[in-house]
Amino acid sequence: MRLGLALGYWGRGPSADHLPLAQEAERLGYHSVWTAESWGSDVFTPLTWIAAHTTRIRLGTAVAQMAARSPTTTAMHALTLDHLSGGRMMLGLGLSGPQVVEGWYGRPFPKSPLTATREYVDVVRQVLRREGPVELDGRFHQHPYRGEDGTGLGKPLKPITHPLRADLPILLGAEGPKNIAQTTRIADGWLPLYWSPTRPGAYEAALSDLPADFLVAPMAHVRVCDDVAEGLLPVKAMLGFYIGGMGHAARNFHADLMARMGYEEEARLIQELFLAGRRQEAVLAVPDAFADEISLVGPRERIAERLELWRKGPVTDLLVLSPDPHTLRVLAELNS
Repeated sequence: MRLGLALGYWGRGPSADHLPLAQEAERLGYHSVWTAESWGSDVFTPLTWIAAHTTRIRLGTAVAQMAARSPTTTAMHALTLDHLSGGRMMLGLGLSGPQVVEGWYGRPFPKSPLTATREYVDVVRQVLRREGPVELDGRFHQHPYRGEDGTGLGKPLKPITHPLRADLPILLGAEGPKNIAQTTRIADGWLPLYWSPTRPGAYEAALSDLPADFLVAPMAHVRVCDDVAEGLLPVKAMLGFYIGGMGHAARNFHADLMARMGYEEEARLIQELFLAGRRQEAVLAVPDAFADEISLVGPRERIAERLELWRKGPVTDLLVLSPDPHTLRVLAELNS
């Protein structure tokens, strides 16, 4: 199981520790570093900055939001950064949810998410393979565009720039069972939002027929500390926000995922509290057990013991959410 560093997205402003953490991760032998985006900083610019200040570590997006860019634009970003970094790019994609897609990007959330994802990946792969002009007469993506409001003058094109790698890895952030199952068929890897090594049955059906060399790369908060309860507080704060506020009360993919993992009653309570403006109560309502099973928190010995559980399943890459260089070092030592 390889280690990656997950940096996430910026908060109020640029995070001064992101580049030093990425450089330390490279020095420690981490395989990859990953950036993200929501409705603030974008995913590719910080990754390009990191690429310019590192030499070996792989560079991933976890995730680039599909609604933010047309698939050809995303492919242009990926092939450009792959060239500039010497073939280190890994493209992680995700749909996001209706509130972000419609509220921030001003686009309709696709009525058939699986079809939209499949078409998007198809176009990106056509660009990267450069076997001919990009053509797709899809439900959500048309190349060239054939809508009634178009000029009719569009023509199929293939990229001027020759991509460095036709097989640049594409990973998908997927939460629903059907979406995960499709991911195993059309992508090179999967980016789980929450992974519990103690609940292998949660994803068993969707992962029943994994291709060879398929990547499973979940994120996990990791913190070396003496007090487990205190160390779980940032995890619970994150869960309170995602479960409670990152989505509509009637359509929150993160809350639905928590429910499928055995915490349905708790997930709905967190939603109710958060949407009622009782955010601190929502955080406190996150069960310690759930926060603990999807993270690695506690003394070195405890993390070492629990790390063995992560190694036993299908996980190929553990993407570490931690702003602490000491924790990164300890995990590198334990995983060596």
